[in-house]
Formats: sequence, structure tokens, C-alpha cells
Amino acid sequence: MGYFDDFYTRRRPRYLPYIIVALISAIIGGLLVAALAPKIWPQQPQSPSLAINPLTPLPLPKGGESNPFQVVNIAKSVGPAIVGIANFQSPNTFGGSDLEEVGSGSGIIIDAANGYIVTNNHVVQGAKKLVVSLADGRNAEGKIVGQDDRTDLAVVRISGTNGLVAAPIGDSNKLEVGEPVVAIGNPGGEEFARSVTVGVVSALNRFLQLTGESSFNLIQTDAAINPGNSGGALVNWQGQVIGINSAKNQEPGFEGMGFAIPISDAWPVITQLIKTGRASHAGLLVQINERYNEEFAQAKGWPAGALVVDVTAGGPADKAGIKAGDIITTVDGKAVTNYFELTHELFKYKANDKVKLGYSRNGKSSETTVTLAELPPGQ
Repeated sequence: MGYFDDFYTRRRPRYLPYIIVALISAIIGGLLVAALAPKIWPQQPQSPSLAINPLTPLPLPKGGESNPFQVVNIAKSVGPAIVGIANFQSPNTFGGSDLEEVGSGSGIIIDAANGYIVTNNHVVQGAKKLVVSLADGRNAEGKIVGQDDRTDLAVVRISGTNGLVAAPIGDSNKLEVGEPVVAIGNPGGEEFARSVTVGVVSALNRFLQLTGESSFNLIQTDAAINPGNSGGALVNWQGQVIGINSAKNQEPGFEGMGFAIPISDAWPVITQLIKTGRASHAGLLVQINERYNEEFAQAKGWPAGALVVDVTAGGPADKAGIKAGDIITTVDGKAVTNYFELTHELFKYKANDKVKLGYSRNGKSSETTVTLAELPPGQ
């Protein structure tokens, strides 16, 4: 036996009893502490751990299902309800039998049994023929059921309904800023059909000075929206459509600013388009100069507002004393500075509603009460 082995052998009997006694004491002491600790230190509720398992997603607001593959599930469930819509028109203003594709967009199947698809009006406007591409590879000819330039909404119908899937519809009134959302559409056409992008609700109640979109308080999102996404779906974390993607800020230097029409605000218009082929809106029966804005008014030294250039004889504005040349400045006390803001405010009312209009005539401010009338088709 070597030196080190001999040294270990000779010393082991001397320390072994102490080691055994120490171990027994530690065990007894631990048991006593465990028994007496609740009496000495009152038990406190444990704080939740701040550590997050990277494989477990954070709990969703509003009680959404916690699932690491939630976007995958949304794409699988809602994706088949998203279609492509190709707009074919005559290549020249004189018509002709030959048609060519002038643009494309997206659409959402909202009624599978009847083949109803909602989209933006600007996707189908002027079409001589519509070709709807489905998720299963089929193409079908679409017919316009109704369209409304004032809200930029349209409903298209296809006849082959076998195998169609409708998207679940949610409540956009319950949205909160910061909620995760998914955009599904066909940016660039069929080549990139049913592309899925993810973001959040960046803001609510946004206003854009665009024909159609100006009627609504829009949803702003940073989910990527590109040309061809128009008419596609903005979906919440529960897999429900809460918006119709419609516009994007394309100014240089801006990114992640897409806008969607809230589905709850759009639904009454969609229902009217299906039932009657048109949407009913309340109005003044006047013609407004769309180019008149704050900058122009300031340069002229005139008040900002909506400049009236024509008044329909016998219409609500005419009966209330509004004349061509008047500048409408308020609607029920809410300031309006241009045509789009006037449209935005009037969209809140129905035919036969009474509203107070503030206006300026020859530099003098006045006020009158108008009973709104239903706008004829096309206005």
C-alpha cells in the first residue's frame, strides 16, 4: 500500500464517528425546523414566479387560448376562407370583347352556403369580369351583389359553393390597443395567396381622408399589409375576423401603418348590400368641393370647413336655408374642416335624424337645423 493509501487508512477511523454524528444532527435539526417553522414564521402566500418558460406563451388578454402555435391554427382555420379576386376590364374606353386583368385584391367568405364574399369596393370597381380564386385551387366567376363607394365595401357571390369555408366573425367593438392580430390576404396576387402576417392593434379610431375609408373610425395595425391585401381579413387571437384590410400609409419613411375597416361597423352595410344591392346613407343632398381644405382656406382668409358648391332643390339642406358658397363648419357641434370630415360625421346618422349645422356665409357664422334625407344611389 502506498503512502497516500496508508495515510487515508490510518486517519479514517479517527474522523468517521464525528461525521456520522454530524449527519444525524443535521437530519434531526432539519425535521425540527420544518415542524416549528409555521409557528415561528406565519406562512405567507407565495409570489408567482417571474420566470417564463420560453416554450410556454404568455397568457392572452381577454381569456384567449394559450397556444404556442396559435398563428398556425388561425392560418389553418381562417386561411381557407380568404380568396383572391382578379378584376378584368376592357383595355380601352371603347369596350370590346377582349378583357385584361387590371388589378387584384382579396376577399373573405362570410356565407359558405350562399357563396357570399365581402371585399373592398375599390377591388371590384369598374370590373367587366371577376375571377375568384379559392384556397383549394378552383377558380370561379364572381358576380357583384352590391357595392358602395361611400364605405368602400362590396359583396361578391360565386355559384360553386361545395367545400367553401366561411370565416368566423368577431366583435371589433371589443378590441384593445396592443392586442395581437393576424392579417391574411393575397399581396401581389395569386402568386402570394393567403400570406399571413402578424402584428398588434397599434391604435383605434383612426381617421383617413380617403373616399370610403373616411366614413369609419379605422383600426391601425403594424401587421404587414401590401397591395393585394385589400379586402382581406384582420383576425383576432381567437380566430375571428375583426377587420377588413383596406389601406396602408405609403409615405416615404413610414412602415407598419396599415388600416382596416372594423367589421362591426361594416356589418350593417354588408347586410344591406346582400339584401338590396345597395346601402342606405343619410345626407344633406349637397355637392361639396373635395379640394377645399384648411390650407386653401387659410390662403384665402376663409374659414376651414366643407365648401358647398351646389344644393339640391327641395332637399334637406335647401329647406334649412343652406346655399351654394356656404362653408359648413360644424355638425352637432363637432368641427369639420373638409369634405372627408363632413362625410365622417354624417355617417353616424340615419335618414330623418335632425342635426345642427354651423356654417359661414360671407364671413358671418350662422346655425341651422337639418332633417337628413336618404341619399339616392351613387351619392
